[in-house]
Amino acid sequence: MNNAMMHTAIYMLRTRPETGMRTTTPLNISSYLKAALFCVTTAFSLFATLAVSAPRLIPQSPNLAAKSWILIDAQSGHVIVENNADEMLPPASLTKMMTSYIAAEQIDTGNIALTDDVLISKKAWRKGGSKMYIREGTRVQLEDLLKGVIIQSGNDASIAVSEHVAGSEDAFADLMNQTAITLGMNNSHFMNATGWPANDHYTTASDLSKLARAIIYDHPDHYNLYAEKEFTYNNIRQPNRNKLLWRDSSVDGLKTGHTNAAGYCLVASAKRNGMRLISVVMGTKSIDARAAESQKLLTYGFRFFETVKSYSAQEALVSPNLWMGDTDTVKLGTIDDIWLTIPRGAEKDIKAELDFPSEIRAPLSAGQEVGSIKLLLDGKVIHESPLASLENVEEAGFITRIWHMILLFFTGLIQ
Repeated sequence: MNNAMMHTAIYMLRTRPETGMRTTTPLNISSYLKAALFCVTTAFSLFATLAVSAPRLIPQSPNLAAKSWILIDAQSGHVIVENNADEMLPPASLTKMMTSYIAAEQIDTGNIALTDDVLISKKAWRKGGSKMYIREGTRVQLEDLLKGVIIQSGNDASIAVSEHVAGSEDAFADLMNQTAITLGMNNSHFMNATGWPANDHYTTASDLSKLARAIIYDHPDHYNLYAEKEFTYNNIRQPNRNKLLWRDSSVDGLKTGHTNAAGYCLVASAKRNGMRLISVVMGTKSIDARAAESQKLLTYGFRFFETVKSYSAQEALVSPNLWMGDTDTVKLGTIDDIWLTIPRGAEKDIKAELDFPSEIRAPLSAGQEVGSIKLLLDGKVIHESPLASLENVEEAGFITRIWHMILLFFTGLIQ
């Protein structure tokens, strides 16, 4: 593309109610009459829409009895509600989410296996707090240890897993911090695999929502463990401490935590009608409170919001003219699916703008950024991402390029 010739061509994408298919109508500079008719039609349509559309009523988000909280949509990552979500707080046993995530990473890369027999150290056996009740010197299958970590919140199981993965808990803590950086958990730091109180061991509600999202989508085959309501080991049956698993059938994870400093904490996830939400509540006063406050967030999110796929990856949104290429046009679209979390009923009011140069030149490679796509709701940009070429386009032959240069020269004079 020739940057000297850069100016913007705007396309508005509309939805035809009878088909649900999007069509593009360019503001063609060379056709003033069509443009004028389009503007009049669009204005009339917009006026009619405003006249018949009912206002969207969304109440204020719930105020929770907690130190910090956040509610996000798992698919889009959109933050629906947050309060003090970046405050650094002790995570207690929510730490074990990172322990189990790293174990799943190591399993899926083939470094360890669920069938591994893990030797239980004295350190693991002696650790206080919540326990799986494993014994020093015995060997326990890794799959059982992960159930002990996730379902029973066993400190002994967490240390055993950390030692099996990294050789020592200290080395595992270093791996936890490296993993936190890769997940964008920029306000977290871990000193151990259990959440045992320690200086410089902290995280945030926002960071935990990112971790929960990674657990769900990066290793879906391991996520089902978080929905298990109980686990029996060594003839000792222990229930999952996440009370929402019993109260709400849509809830299928994730983890509880408690220390005197952290209070009662809960990271929960629920899925209803294809929409998945993740809530994080930190610093409540009791077991019942963390469940009740989490339920408030989930109810609010499901009641008043929805998540929709606005565009699919590799979907051609427009095919503008191409200069100097072996084809006359090039397909432009988005490389990734575009998911939006919006107020219920608002999808019909979303407008899209495609912004790209009026003069696009070959060669182009698939995935090469050409412009941008903006999605607007009530006049506010709610999403912006690159508009890219969806195909490889080679330069045309010498004669065609010369001809295009002549056309561009005279087009420039006219404009």
